Amino acid sequence: MRVLIVKLSSLGDVVQTMPVVHDILAAFPRAQIDWVVEEAFAPLVQEVSGVRRVLSIAQRRWRKSWFSAPTKAERAAFTQLLHAQDYDAVIDFQGLIKSALVARSARLAKGGFRATYANGSELCSYEWPVRCLLDRWVPMPKRIHAVARYRLLAATALGYSADGANIYPLMAWSAAPAAQEGLGVVLAHGTTRADNEWPEGHWIALGKLLIAQGHTVELPRAGALELARVERMALALGPQAHIWPALTLAEVARRMATCSGVVGVDSGLSHMAVALDVPHVQIFSQARAWRAGPVGCAYQVAVGGNAAPGVDAVWNAWQKVQSAYGLSHSGPSVVSSAAQPVPNPGAAM
Repeated sequence: MRVLIVKLSSLGDVVQTMPVVHDILAAFPRAQIDWVVEEAFAPLVQEVSGVRRVLSIAQRRWRKSWFSAPTKAERAAFTQLLHAQDYDAVIDFQGLIKSALVARSARLAKGGFRATYANGSELCSYEWPVRCLLDRWVPMPKRIHAVARYRLLAATALGYSADGANIYPLMAWSAAPAAQEGLGVVLAHGTTRADNEWPEGHWIALGKLLIAQGHTVELPRAGALELARVERMALALGPQAHIWPALTLAEVARRMATCSGVVGVDSGLSHMAVALDVPHVQIFSQARAWRAGPVGCAYQVAVGGNAAPGVDAVWNAWQKVQSAYGLSHSGPSVVSSAAQPVPNPGAAM
């Protein structure tokens, strides 16, 4: 069976779709899985074990010069690549017109189908015209965690049951040593949404506590604004604060996997921490942890909700996470984090 995943963006959503790859291969071990994703996230998807081909698309960049000769040439090359394979199932995990159009343009094998959501779910993006573009619609609960939503869509469309833990087949995870006290703690401070930010002074105060505990503070950054922020933070924290160079997402994942843990806002890097199975405190400034936060793992927790939490709340959560991680790894190894049962989907529609 040949399956095409269409999940274009954003970083956190792409990461949270990864357990679908494990589910499909558990149900159909000989399945061949391809994935269409925005070019910025393609290097990370290439790290997902079980994905055969990553088809990089550049819709965000193409929109700026849709009718220019170079863009037309790139679009034609992408279409040629997409049409090089026919698929038994094409699944649009985004549920937007732009993703449905990509799914619609893919070639189907005889008896193949294209599937997407039949309806929206709370706090999940959805555009109803996708029902007019694709031929199989999967109903969703009104309130459901993002990862469970993706897993339920694939399971129902393909006719299997995806119960049990969320398993992220990210190859960087398998190469990671067990987290050790005294290694770096990543502060995933960056976010594209201003309402998700945590105050810079809070980050500095937390960093000082981590350094006093014996950790170094690891500071990833992307873009000029984040670079300016981490330079100020590093100046306040001293030599135990390390500013990372500009890295690809795959390089960030590999480096993050070797650290003692991650404290981050509701962002793609926080979801990456969940996927890498490292100790993690995720800071929420709005009531959406039920939809996007870590679940089912004692050493991966959400803090905050209607308002941003204070430094004390985050620090206390970090200490509990460290303790839980030590307890869970003192015996048999833990194979996955963020366990959340997925409803039995029944027969495909």
